[in-house]
Amino acid sequence: MFTTLAEIILASASPRRQNFLHSLGIKFEIAIPEVDETPRNGEPPVSYVERMAKIKNDAVRQIYSDAWIMSADTIVFIDNVILGKPCSEQEAVDTLMYLRGKTHNVATAFCLSSANRQIMHQETVITKVDFANFSKESARAYVITGESSDKAGSYGIQGIGGFLVKSLQGSYSNVVGLPLTEVVEAFTKYGIVKTK
Repeated sequence: MFTTLAEIILASASPRRQNFLHSLGIKFEIAIPEVDETPRNGEPPVSYVERMAKIKNDAVRQIYSDAWIMSADTIVFIDNVILGKPCSEQEAVDTLMYLRGKTHNVATAFCLSSANRQIMHQETVITKVDFANFSKESARAYVITGESSDKAGSYGIQGIGGFLVKSLQGSYSNVVGLPLTEVVEAFTKYGIVKTK
């Protein structure tokens, strides 16, 4: 679908982000940055996700000065509280029950940069997700599938966890882990890709 015109380094270990770019025909290499992902005291969720995307980008850009570096970070938050990946099945169930019947936010910040071109493009996309009023038994049954174990907010909208979602406002792909419309617009704007 797209022809890649420049070297792209994806600074992410996320298989979902990799699959998105592959599906568009975009060619890239992977470099996984090692950064401290601890939130600062009192740091608002959106400030945190933007800082994470930026420091991941900075870490990789120092090594690949000729390439375009693409980094991203996604969080789930509600009431100004970030909900990370669950540490246990019980925590996953508790998280899902906390979100049940409520609207939460999924924010993805992404950075696209080039050291040699002195370009740093940063964007943040927020999607509002409305959860259904499902039962605790349904939450437990979902968690037992194992799908929630590596997901922020303890669910994956693109998998079995889709049944938990009543509706959403905004970008679906953002909830999966990368706002494709905005990413493709940025790639096109800087001449990194073009349509075939």
